[in-house]
Amino acid sequence: MKDFSGTPGTVTSLVLRISQCLFASGSIVCMTTTSSFFNITAFCYLIASMGLQVIWSCALAFLDAYSLAKKKVLHNHIVVSLFVVGDWVTATLSLAAASASGGITVLYFSDYGHCSIGEACQKYQMSVVLAFLSWITISISSLIMLWLLAAG
Repeated sequence: MKDFSGTPGTVTSLVLRISQCLFASGSIVCMTTTSSFFNITAFCYLIASMGLQVIWSCALAFLDAYSLAKKKVLHNHIVVSLFVVGDWVTATLSLAAASASGGITVLYFSDYGHCSIGEACQKYQMSVVLAFLSWITISISSLIMLWLLAAG
C-alpha cells in the first residue's frame, strides 16, 4: 500500500481523528447543556450519532498514537477495510444527524422568526455547527481510507 498523508499511523491521521473527537464532543456538550433538547427527536439522534463518532474517533486516535509511538504504519488490507466501513458508516450517520438538527434550528430561527426558547437556540446552533465540522473531518478521513484501499 502507498504511504501518503492521512493514512493510519501518521500525524495527519492523528490530527484528523482528534479533531473529529473534539468537534463531536463539543456538539454533545452544547446540546446537552440545554434543558429541552430531549423533546426533539432530531436532537436526540444528533447526540446518539455524535456519541458513536466520539467512540470511533477516539479509538482510532489511540490506535494512531500507538502506531506513531511504535513507528509502525497500519496498512493491513483487513484493518484498512474495517476503517473504510467504519468511517463511511459514521460519516453517513453524522451527516444525517447534523442535517436533521440543522433543519430544526432553521425552523426555529427562520420560519418562526424568533426562538422562544432563548439561549438554548444559540446552543442548538453551535451544536449543529460543531456536528457539521465533525462530519467534514470524518469525510476527509473516509475519503483517504477509501483512496488507500483502492491504491492497494
